[in-house]
Amino acid sequence: MSFEALGLHTAIVNAVTAAGYTKPTPVQEQAIPAAIEGRDLLVSSQTGSGKTAAFMLPALHKLVSAPEVPFEASKTRAGERPRFKAAQPKMLVLTPTRELALQVTTATDKYSTQARRIRAVSILGGMPYPKQMQLLQKNPEILVATPGRLIDHMESGKIDFSQLQILVLDEADRMLDMGFIEDIEKIVAATPESRQTMLFSATLDGVVGNMARRITKDPKIIQIQMSTAKHENITQRVHFCDDLSHKNRLLDHLLRDESLDQAVVFTATKRDADMIADRLNIAGFAAAALHGDMHQGARNRTLDSLRRGQVRVLVATDVAARGIDVPNITHVVNYDLPKFPEDYVHRIGRTGRAGRNGLAISLANHAEGMNVKRIERFTKQLIPVGVVEGFEPKKSAPARTASRPGWKPGDGRGGYNKPGQRSFANPNAPREGGYNRDGGSFNRGAPAPREGGYNREAAPSPYNRDARGPSAGPRQGGYNRDAGGQRREGGYKGTHSRSSDTARRTFGE
Repeated sequence: MSFEALGLHTAIVNAVTAAGYTKPTPVQEQAIPAAIEGRDLLVSSQTGSGKTAAFMLPALHKLVSAPEVPFEASKTRAGERPRFKAAQPKMLVLTPTRELALQVTTATDKYSTQARRIRAVSILGGMPYPKQMQLLQKNPEILVATPGRLIDHMESGKIDFSQLQILVLDEADRMLDMGFIEDIEKIVAATPESRQTMLFSATLDGVVGNMARRITKDPKIIQIQMSTAKHENITQRVHFCDDLSHKNRLLDHLLRDESLDQAVVFTATKRDADMIADRLNIAGFAAAALHGDMHQGARNRTLDSLRRGQVRVLVATDVAARGIDVPNITHVVNYDLPKFPEDYVHRIGRTGRAGRNGLAISLANHAEGMNVKRIERFTKQLIPVGVVEGFEPKKSAPARTASRPGWKPGDGRGGYNKPGQRSFANPNAPREGGYNRDGGSFNRGAPAPREGGYNREAAPSPYNRDARGPSAGPRQGGYNRDAGGQRREGGYKGTHSRSSDTARRTFGE
């Protein structure tokens, strides 16, 4: 399918073609025709799927096709200071980060180069107020903003949404994670009910889904690929490190890869981003830091230098996990693992853009093995363990299986194992071990003796419960309950024991 077949205005098709795009992506094929019809949209697609064009192209089509209405400035008497007239945008795009807002604005300018003048401006935190006031005085048709700064201008009467036709929430899940739910609801309440609403998110479940149902009317739901989709064009590896020195030496080696064009190194803290960038510069790399404490002008200059190729290694916090689209980024290094598994997907999505190949490497301490497993469960993908000759860790990495990533096969013994029959399916087998589900404690409904902590139903073991009458035998140990009249002995028996009419029970007796 071509962009012409989607029903877009000729001028927009020409601009998109001039920008080098010839075929729409799957999310664009489904979203653009529905948006042109005026439908509300709920879209779930992975990062790098072309969602910016999916909402911006139909919006530009609508604005270009409508007759242009001149904006009349406030009239003043002779000698009076001109009064500020509130801007009345036709389209509002809310984004979680400044970088994503600037990316959307840049894309809008690119898509509208051959149409009549469409003004799109960014209203962001960190940008000087006088500059923003100058932008708003031009009454832009498209306003791209972060929620906090937009609320400031709304409350001061600088923005009027009475003429708003289109509302877009981009990366809605991220905005909710950042605590913008109240700001979003306040902004939505200030817009006309007749608006067209388009919400884009990595997931449409939970809080995001509840909010989406409140702010949309009979939406079309489009789910192209969930955030757990495999990045088949991105090679993923994890390297286990013994200590911080080992991690730093390994990072230096990885960044000297001859196939590396540009790289993004993600850290957990702003301080580490600055420190690592300084150390890499001393080591001879063209590196720069990017994080939320930097002034917006400094962040813009850093990103411009990255796009021009002047910065080879960008060291950033998760502020760069979304909204950076630099095609020459060939490597992503997780110096620190992300706090949430979904952030891992967005981080590695900075490479392998537009069908290119990429490499994503995570550096993990041995104690972070469970964090790696959480990522594997979320992505439903096994991340291979890599070892670099000369930088081998002293401790071997834990064994894992490709069939059930993150779960260790076995006979039902050991911590957190799942494989095998469930407790109801195999009631006669002895089951031992802590927290095992298919052959261990927490199994239910089996007459066989069970040993270990937290075992239930039969066997005189600590934490056992629910003896079926006196014939079940005495139970000793802490936290035992309901022995059907049997006397209970040991710590915490007595006061915490229940349901006995025949035996006196006292604490410690």
